[in-house]
Amino acid sequence: MKLPLAYYQQPDVVALARDLVGKYLFSRIDGVLTGGRIVETEAYAHIDDQACHSHLGRFTKRTRVMYEAGGVAYVYLIYGRYALFNIITNVAGKADAVLIRGLEPTEGLAEMQLRRGLARPARNLTAGPGLLTQALGIGVQHYGTDLTGNLIWLEDQQEPIAAADIVASPRVGIDYAGTDAALPWRFRLQGSPWTSPAK
Repeated sequence: MKLPLAYYQQPDVVALARDLVGKYLFSRIDGVLTGGRIVETEAYAHIDDQACHSHLGRFTKRTRVMYEAGGVAYVYLIYGRYALFNIITNVAGKADAVLIRGLEPTEGLAEMQLRRGLARPARNLTAGPGLLTQALGIGVQHYGTDLTGNLIWLEDQQEPIAAADIVASPRVGIDYAGTDAALPWRFRLQGSPWTSPAK
């Protein structure tokens, strides 16, 4: 079942990031279906989180989509080459987001390998936020995409994950965020080979 807009517009971004582990992310780019099960996420809150792009109400050309109602894509580049896929959550004006960091591939493996230049499925197919977007064909051109449409969407396939199987730890690569860098807002499916290699 495709996740409805109401799902994304819940107020607790941390709870949502945890709940997204086990949901499925799909894309249909150039008519080709690719996707898989989400195994790693990170939460970013607009209040009291120095790691969030919208911290202190920052509003720029890049962050403007964060202020829309939840259920749209926030895609931006890092290092000038990797597109990172985030889901905007909460209601309009409350600029929260969840970064998708790891994906267990289940659909369109051949196409994903082609996009990633891999001869066979391996961890570096989708185990990392910049890798999974390449595999799914998601780029900055998908900034603002409605996640209830037919281009990029998420599904609940009724595969509940036990709380004990989700590992909470600090987020990755946000040393600039001061004490907020230690917040345990990164969620991973325990034992999954498809989580990102970052510690």
